[in-house]
Amino acid sequence: MNRQWFQRGALISLLALVALTLAWELWLAPLRPGGSFLAFKALLLLTPLMGIIKGRLYTFQWASMFILAFFTEGVMRSWADSGLSQQLAMAEVGISVVFFGCVLGFARTFKLHKS
Repeated sequence: MNRQWFQRGALISLLALVALTLAWELWLAPLRPGGSFLAFKALLLLTPLMGIIKGRLYTFQWASMFILAFFTEGVMRSWADSGLSQQLAMAEVGISVVFFGCVLGFARTFKLHKS
C-alpha cells in the first residue's frame, strides 16, 4: 500500500473520531442532559490534524501514542457503560484502532521510501 492511502485513512479516522466524540458528549449519550464538558476532549484530537494533513512523520509518530488514550477510554467505557454509550465506546475503540494502523502504516512506508 502506498503512503497516501495511509495518510488519508489516518485523516478520515481522526475526523470521524472528532465527530463521534462531539456527537456522543453533546447529543447522543452525554453524561449529563444537555451535554458535558467531556466534549472538549475533541479539541485534543485536533492537535495532530495539521501534521496529519501535511504528512509530517514526527506527527504520525507521536500521534500513534496519543491515540492510545482514546483507545483506553473506549475500552473502559465499553466495559463500564451500557446501552448507546457502550456502543459509542466500541465505535471509539474501532476508530482508534483504524487510526493507529494507518499511522503505523504511514510511518513504515515513509521509512521504506527514505532508505
